[in-house]
Amino acid sequence: MTDESRNVTDSSNECEQNLPLEDISLEGQIHELSQKLDELKESNDHNVDATQRAQAELANYRKRADEERITYQQYANSRLIIRLLPIVDELEMALNLCENNTSNGSWIDGVRLIHRKVTQLLESEGLDKIESVGQAFDPLQHEAVSTSESDEVETGYITEVLRNGYRLHDRIIQPAQVVVAR
Repeated sequence: MTDESRNVTDSSNECEQNLPLEDISLEGQIHELSQKLDELKESNDHNVDATQRAQAELANYRKRADEERITYQQYANSRLIIRLLPIVDELEMALNLCENNTSNGSWIDGVRLIHRKVTQLLESEGLDKIESVGQAFDPLQHEAVSTSESDEVETGYITEVLRNGYRLHDRIIQPAQVVVAR
């Protein structure tokens, strides 16, 4: 055989041998690309999951911050309101003492007007008076100062209020001082 025929034969053998190698190489590339695609899909799923978690955490943070802001606004004036409560109670005591006295009616009317305006102002801020007389004693709302014998009221019920109790929105800011029947 001549060199030319040997080269042609060698090259044809190489082509026959290369075809399966190219097929294997192409299959290998497809397999590698498929693995990379799977890895990228997994990475993408992980990133989507992390993004959704971050968005949920941000939404929860905003919700908590809004709730805290609302709570702060509701109770921001509580110190001032607590300091005004003795004044309201004293105005109420003065009015109770003046009910039997008919002299100086205009002066008493002025005190009633002041009491009503202060009470309305405090109620507009979320303050409620705790009604106690005739109610069952509740240690969360009442402070028992003393007990008394009573045939009219059952044991454990309140017969008299010595100092009014108040609730600001849903919190007790001043428990009622009461006398409980025994």
